[in-house]
Amino acid sequence: MLRWALTFAIIAIIAAGLGFYGLSDMSAQIAKLFALVFLVLFVVAIVAGRRVIGGPTV
Repeated sequence: MLRWALTFAIIAIIAAGLGFYGLSDMSAQIAKLFALVFLVLFVVAIVAGRRVIGGPTV
């Protein structure tokens, strides 16, 4: 997911440099969306991992 966010961020930077403002805005929005989804999934994975590691031992 982070790879997709970085890919679209790079596309947005290149498009902005070349003057494709519509493509730049769209790519930047997609990059922000993927970055947000990545952060949410990352936090969920950390919380779930703590439960497994710090859980009761039998």
